[in-house]
Amino acid sequence: MADAKIAPTVAPIAPAVPAAPAAEQVGHAPTANIIASMLQAAPKTSDLIFSPGRAPQVELHGQLMQLKIKGVGVLSSEDTARIAADLIGRNSFAVQKLKDEGSCDISYSVAKLSRFRVNVFTQRGTCAIVMRVIPTSVPDFKTLHLPEQLGDAAQVRPGIVLVTGPTGSGKSSTLAAFVNKINEEKACHVITIEDPIEFLHQHKRATIHQRELYSDTPSFALALRAALRQAPKLILVGEMRDKETIEVALEAAETGHMVYSTLHTIDASKTIERIIGVFPSADQPAIRARLAKSFRYIISQRLIPRADGSGRVAAFEILKSTLRTREYVQKGESEGKSLLDAMRDAAGEGMQCFDIEIEKLIRAKVLDIDTGLSYCTNEGNLRLLLADLLEGREGDVPSGAHHAAEKSGASEMEEMIER
Repeated sequence: MADAKIAPTVAPIAPAVPAAPAAEQVGHAPTANIIASMLQAAPKTSDLIFSPGRAPQVELHGQLMQLKIKGVGVLSSEDTARIAADLIGRNSFAVQKLKDEGSCDISYSVAKLSRFRVNVFTQRGTCAIVMRVIPTSVPDFKTLHLPEQLGDAAQVRPGIVLVTGPTGSGKSSTLAAFVNKINEEKACHVITIEDPIEFLHQHKRATIHQRELYSDTPSFALALRAALRQAPKLILVGEMRDKETIEVALEAAETGHMVYSTLHTIDASKTIERIIGVFPSADQPAIRARLAKSFRYIISQRLIPRADGSGRVAAFEILKSTLRTREYVQKGESEGKSLLDAMRDAAGEGMQCFDIEIEKLIRAKVLDIDTGLSYCTNEGNLRLLLADLLEGREGDVPSGAHHAAEKSGASEMEEMIER
C-alpha cells in the first residue's frame, strides 16, 4: 500500500493530519509488525507511545522505555503521521475530529495479538499517539484480586455503582470484572456505552450489547436515554462526563436500572463533590437527595509502586450506601460527620479507606513508607498510624505519638492488571 498523503494544513501553525486510506509502514517495518515487536519486547506493558524525536516507547510499571526495533529508529513527524493514518484507517469521523479538535479516540486491533484504545493527538504541529493495551481475556475478581466485599456490587439491583481513580488506575478492568460476573451468573440484558469499546464480552447467561461512541451513538447521554427503552437490567456508561449524562444516569437508577460508570476523581468524597458541582447551586440540594437514594457503591482505586520494584499494587477505598453515608451525601459533610469517618468506622460493613489500606501494605512490606505517604489521602493521619515505624526518623512524628494511632492487621494485596 502506498504511503498516506498528508492533508494540507488549515493555517501555517496547524498540524498535519493523516488522511485515509492509511499507510501500513514506517521505513521498512509495517505498523502491525512494530506493534507486535513492542508487545514482544514488553509483554506486561500498559501503553505504547509514538512520539516524534523518540524511538517507539512502552510504559512498564509507570516508567517509559524506548525500544530498539529492527528497521525502526527515532521516529520523524512523517513517521508518526503515517502510523496515525494507519490506525485511523477510513474512520472519517476520527479524521475530522482530529482536524477540528486536535485529538481523536479510536479502537484498534491486531489479529490474534491484542486490542487497543488509541488516542491520536497533535502537538508542536505534529502527530503523537498513545495506545492503551486491552487484554484479550476479560478479567475476573480472582485475576484482579478485588476485595471480596465487592461481590455485592455485582448484584443486579437498581442503583449506581461508580468506580473512580486517575487515568491508568484500572477502572475499566474493575468494571469489566463486574460485568463478567453478572454475565456468568444472571440471565439478564446488559447494555454498555463505551468510548471506545475495550473488553469484548461474549454472551454467557446474560445477553450483552456493546455500543461505541461515535460509531454507534453520537453521545453518552443520547445512548443512555435510548437504553431506557431497550429493557436492560444493567447499563454501563464508560464515563460520566457532563451534566446531561449524570441526570439521565440518576433517572435510570430511579426507574429500576443498575448503572455502572466511572469518574476521574481521587476518592469517594471528591466524587460526590464532583457530581454535585456540575449542577447550578439552586439544583444541588435536589441532586444531593437523588444521589443519596441512588448510589450503591463508590469504589476508588490507586495503583502504587511496590517496594521491591516488581510492579504496582492496587489499593481500594470503598464507600457503601448505608443510613449514615446516605445522610452525609444528602446533607453534606461537616466536622465529625464526613464520609471518611463513616468508612473508618464501618470496616465491619465492608467499607475501607485509603490510608488504613496503605498502612496495611506498608506493614506487610509491600510498600515502602515514603511511597505510601506520597499516595495517601491525609499524610498527617497516616504518619500517626505509622508512628511506631517512623519513630526515630528525622523530621517525623515524635516518640510516643504511636499511642494515638489505630492498629490493624496486615494483609498483602496482589498486583492487579495494570490497564
